[in-house]
Amino acid sequence: MAVTQQDRSRGSESVTEGVRVQVRPRFMPGQSDPSQDRYIFTYQVRITNEGEAPARLLRRRWEIVDADGGRRVVDDEGVIGQQPDIRPGETFDYSSYCDLGTPWGTMEGWYTMARPGGAEFRATIARFYLAAPESARG
Repeated sequence: MAVTQQDRSRGSESVTEGVRVQVRPRFMPGQSDPSQDRYIFTYQVRITNEGEAPARLLRRRWEIVDADGGRRVVDDEGVIGQQPDIRPGETFDYSSYCDLGTPWGTMEGWYTMARPGGAEFRATIARFYLAAPESARG
């Protein structure tokens, strides 16, 4: 069961089976070009194992929706080329980015995690918001 809470920074936080996923997005004005409908966002992810058993991140699935309703799905192994093992009490941090053709959109999804012995579960990545400030919109 996932518990989800949105915060004021447009990020997200969720806990599934003892795995906490926190995401903090940020607009990147220097890499964006609103005149060409190109908006770049980075996001920092912190995955913390608050449970009592190790968890290995096997896959990620992102659902990305732009302001026009355009939808993309990213489904691939690991994150940033890694499939980290996260022991109880440990944290794994990484950063990545997303490009949009609109000044705002959303991302959400899940990580497929595995416990010792092979049992798998989906750790929820709660919806978070990618939003360029009004001053950066074309």
